[in-house]
Amino acid sequence: MSETKPGAKQDAPLMNNQGTPAPATSASPSALVNADPWAALRRHTPARIALGRAGPGLPTREVLGFSLAHARARDAVHQVLDLDRLEAGLRADGYAPLRAHSAAPDRMTYLTRPDLGRQLDAASARLLEEAGARMGAGAGERAFAGGDARALDAAGGGTPGGAAPACDIAIAVADGLSAVAVQRHVLPLLAALRAQAPSRWSGVPLVLGLQGRVALGDAIGERLRARLVVMMIGERPGLSSPDSLGLYVTYAPRGGRSDAERNCISNVRPQGLGYAEAARKLDWLAGAALARGLTGIALKDDSEALVGGEALMGAEALPQSTALPGDASTRENVPPLPGNAALPGELA
Repeated sequence: MSETKPGAKQDAPLMNNQGTPAPATSASPSALVNADPWAALRRHTPARIALGRAGPGLPTREVLGFSLAHARARDAVHQVLDLDRLEAGLRADGYAPLRAHSAAPDRMTYLTRPDLGRQLDAASARLLEEAGARMGAGAGERAFAGGDARALDAAGGGTPGGAAPACDIAIAVADGLSAVAVQRHVLPLLAALRAQAPSRWSGVPLVLGLQGRVALGDAIGERLRARLVVMMIGERPGLSSPDSLGLYVTYAPRGGRSDAERNCISNVRPQGLGYAEAARKLDWLAGAALARGLTGIALKDDSEALVGGEALMGAEALPQSTALPGDASTRENVPPLPGNAALPGELA
């Protein structure tokens, strides 16, 4: 039995919440954690609330959980998209995807040079220009819903050089900042879109882009001569959502478009915005954009007003006697947007 020498320093006793010495017990770890009164709310959200505490710090379980979530987020940023597997699934669903690459040659360059992720490399630009020419061959000055080619050009819907659009919609899929999101959610989302509106979404041109940012969709859509491009991209991972898919809808895609000229649907995943609901919103926005000739701050998402009952999609859902702010009839009253300005905090 050890003895305490006179004058030797002794450890301070453990204190409880009331500031009095805590009894020396062999209590289980859970008994040492002070529960938070908001603990019952945790079942409603994956956010880190009501964590409790152990003395002055967080419980070990929560510290380890935070470290795990942070590791998953970092892994999502650096994980490589399995293009072969994704392309096989797309072909099985009836798509004929093309492959493209941004001007960022590798992942490290992509992360440190966002501007290169918004541009196509030279080989991909040539490939897509040729594909657009093939799709548009023989199309001529054909008419679209809402106006002929001259009306589309006046509304900003024409293609560079005055060529007729080769397709209404093109889909671009890019790894972005979460290849995990793209790998998990693109195929079921496309299936939901085809179920929502088969005539609009079946067999549309689709491009798989590596090391891509949101604006890479503009370069892809421009070269495919599409009236509208939908970019499906992995969003910046959060600590509770490393696999969120973002959808960006841009009318008349071309280089220099800003984020103010797009509509965004975010957090597409089963734990966030489900596939069916995301498909409903995206189909409404695509139809409205094609009917009105615009996207972005001038096009409000009114799809929620159509829930419950016979929902009309796209052009049919918009009152034809009402001009939306910034459409072809009022565009001259809208100040021009900065050509290549990127809004701070873009998701990808």
